[in-house]
Amino acid sequence: MAPIIIVLAYFKDIEAKFLILLLMYMGLLTDIFDGIIARKSGVSSEKVRRLDSQTDLVFWLSLGFAAYWLNPELIKSEWKSILIIFIMEALCYIVSIWKFRKETCTHAFLSKMWGVSLLVAFTYLIGFQEAGWTFYLAVILGLLSHIDVILIILLLPKWQYDVPSFYHAWKIRKGKQWKKSVFFN
Repeated sequence: MAPIIIVLAYFKDIEAKFLILLLMYMGLLTDIFDGIIARKSGVSSEKVRRLDSQTDLVFWLSLGFAAYWLNPELIKSEWKSILIIFIMEALCYIVSIWKFRKETCTHAFLSKMWGVSLLVAFTYLIGFQEAGWTFYLAVILGLLSHIDVILIILLLPKWQYDVPSFYHAWKIRKGKQWKKSVFFN
């Protein structure tokens, strides 16, 4: 959906905004349900989870570019907050590649909450041309989720995907087991 979102943002009209929002909601819903279906049917693997993480990144970046093209002044006015999120995202990759020689793929709970907050924030940015509390909530959750991912990476003794939080990474480090959920990991 990312290429379609990018093309639609180019047109900058009401119908395009509506279609972008529709694609965003469809994208998030399909991301949620394809993961659940893959886990329930037993086809979820390391490679699939890593591709899912990279696809999520491209999807959200396409919405960020769309928001910028549709509302450049609004996005420019929030550049410091956006830069912090980009720096934190880069740090997650740098720390993971430095430690494990692989990109991060935690699918952590706070990251999922950040995704929901991004959905609401992009709804306001693209649909209503305003940042407001939804934007700042997304920035705060983004910062917290990236800190959580960095802590997960630092605590894990070896690379692993689908770690819900730094607490779970600490349990893994101590050799303790935890029960996975079909809905979250």
